[in-house]
Amino acid sequence: MKLKQVFSAVVMAAAICLPFTSAQADDLQKIQNAGKLSIAMSGAFPPFSFVDENNQVVGFDVDIGSEIARRLKTTPVIVTTAWDGIIAGLITGRYDTVIGSMSITEERKKAVDFVGPYYRSGLAVFVHKGSGITTVGALKGKTVGVTLGEAAEKWARDQNKFNIRTYKGLPEMLLDLTAGRIDAIVADDIPVFVAMAKSNAPVEQIKDDTLPRYDVGIAIRKNNPELAAAMQKALDDMMADGTYESISKKWIGYDIR
Repeated sequence: MKLKQVFSAVVMAAAICLPFTSAQADDLQKIQNAGKLSIAMSGAFPPFSFVDENNQVVGFDVDIGSEIARRLKTTPVIVTTAWDGIIAGLITGRYDTVIGSMSITEERKKAVDFVGPYYRSGLAVFVHKGSGITTVGALKGKTVGVTLGEAAEKWARDQNKFNIRTYKGLPEMLLDLTAGRIDAIVADDIPVFVAMAKSNAPVEQIKDDTLPRYDVGIAIRKNNPELAAAMQKALDDMMADGTYESISKKWIGYDIR
């Protein structure tokens, strides 16, 4: 079964599990009544979300989500979960929102609504330095690593010319690439650039202007206009007053807007 079919099946199954009401209250009221905003992310996508040496989930997305929660006058509750099931978890009410560097795609917009975007990113292909691989075409028949459920996985499978190996997160992919267990990885460019700068890993990018770029947004359940408006205002205010820039420079090194 193709990835798109699997995604649609999971979303449909999740939706069936929801109780139907003709007039549901907007999630904003429920969140503020509870006094907390539960925020989902993978926890395996540094520098956006990862577990530090104190066993705390930290990163750019954690700080953005926590600041939005505070501006909604709620307490942030960070939830880590597997990326390939994160939308199903949102639909079925396991958490209130996904602030986890999720690209806004037409397929995802069928299942959830988006606030933002809050930055723009794109896919890139990386290989081991000295591999001799200089074009994406040269990877035909070779093993390419991707994170399960990400836009990179869909793109790689759509090419129909790679042997695909899936991972739970970027750290494991980079480890296998530097160890020579895979020939390349396809991933969002920003976290790989940050990882390369910090570790001086023997990895280099294959330049290819045809790779997709996309907006990254905050996912919420459908039909919640009040929550969407409140979160958008919080995000806009953060960008206007310098808070967003400060968070971005802290984790990325520059303002990624």
